[in-house]
Amino acid sequence: MRTDLRAYAIVDPEVSGGHDLVELCRKLVAGGVTLVQLRDKLTDTRPMIERARAIKAALGRVPLLINDRVDVALAIGAAGVHIGWDDMAPADARRLLGPDAIIGLTINSPQRADVTDLDLIQYAGIGGVYGTTSKQTKNSPIGIAGMARVIEALHRRRPGFLTCGIAGINAKNAAPVIDAGADGVSVISALSLVPDPEAAARELLAAVDAALAKRGAGRKTS
Repeated sequence: MRTDLRAYAIVDPEVSGGHDLVELCRKLVAGGVTLVQLRDKLTDTRPMIERARAIKAALGRVPLLINDRVDVALAIGAAGVHIGWDDMAPADARRLLGPDAIIGLTINSPQRADVTDLDLIQYAGIGGVYGTTSKQTKNSPIGIAGMARVIEALHRRRPGFLTCGIAGINAKNAAPVIDAGADGVSVISALSLVPDPEAAARELLAAVDAALAKRGAGRKTS
């Protein structure tokens, strides 16, 4: 099954906008998100597992990934994990999770794209594209041009390899991310720190789908 990155929501108890995460996820699913990641850096393991299990139930058919915590993903039968460059190695995550799990990896440079074993992961989250306040990071945004270079490096090795832009993305600035070659966008603040997450998700998906359609039409006529 192809991983659908078009409207990829990240939910985090530290960036929830006052929303209960389980209820937030229900609203995001109603708005059309295609993939959800739980990112939780503070909660102890047992309550995190309980929350993740409740979120998984709320998502229905929408896959749930766990940020970094392979143990939590295993405990609840999540669809997979998203890992950062300095987290568990993709080979170890794949060994633990098995061949059918979704594993995503954050990549922020062509050099890292060149040394990644693409057989071990389903997609690359590329960025940060724009500035973001939802996560403390020591790296400056790589911008649209930087993201395009990473995608180019990945596609040289494997044409069509799935990618999504991450950081600072919303419905108004998603189109350039897709125009640069990404298959979707990974979003947190624009879906969580809003009064109506369902409407925000619907607007985001519409923006991404419109950009994908435009890109597809351009390829057909070129």
